[in-house]
Amino acid sequence: MIERVKWEAAWNLLGLTPPPGLLAELTARYAEPHRAYHTLQHIGECFTVLEPAESLARRPGEVMLALWFHDAIYDTRAHDNEAQSAQWARASLLAAGADAGTAERVHGLVLATTHRAAPEGPDAQLVVDVDLSILGAPDARFAEYERQIRQEYAWVPPDAFRERRARVLGSFLERPAIYGTAHFATRLESRARQNLRRSLAQLGALPASP
Repeated sequence: MIERVKWEAAWNLLGLTPPPGLLAELTARYAEPHRAYHTLQHIGECFTVLEPAESLARRPGEVMLALWFHDAIYDTRAHDNEAQSAQWARASLLAAGADAGTAERVHGLVLATTHRAAPEGPDAQLVVDVDLSILGAPDARFAEYERQIRQEYAWVPPDAFRERRARVLGSFLERPAIYGTAHFATRLESRARQNLRRSLAQLGALPASP
């Protein structure tokens, strides 16, 4: 599986050995029963789209570890998942003997996936674009993604879910550009906007396309 290959590659690039049991713990997290989208499927897809763009990374080992950790903590009722995931990544790197600069950079890359601000630096841009690549997925995969997100938020009443989901998706559509790198913008920007408009129409937040 590509995610396991990239796990080993990341640590090798950093010249470090991961703490014992860390991969098993992360894998168990991504297999938690309340998850439907934020699973190893998502991590595998991230690494699949990263592979042809890997040369864009200034520090590819750090980018790979950030992707592995970016959804490590995932609770749909919480608001600090990325912060907790980032802290876990930093602590894991320090436990493995990484220098403080490496640990802090990975921490920052994970925090960039909150998508609350424009990412700073090429590696953060790359991580964010990889994480958002699902928005530009083919129709069938995007529809599956939408179903998976609804499953994860099954506890939210339908009207509240539609309102919150429309707000999230609309915020991406309102951006001048969804993707910060030319690699992803060229390949995914147009289709992502089509997917978002279709989804917002289904949510009742946009008129349906003629």
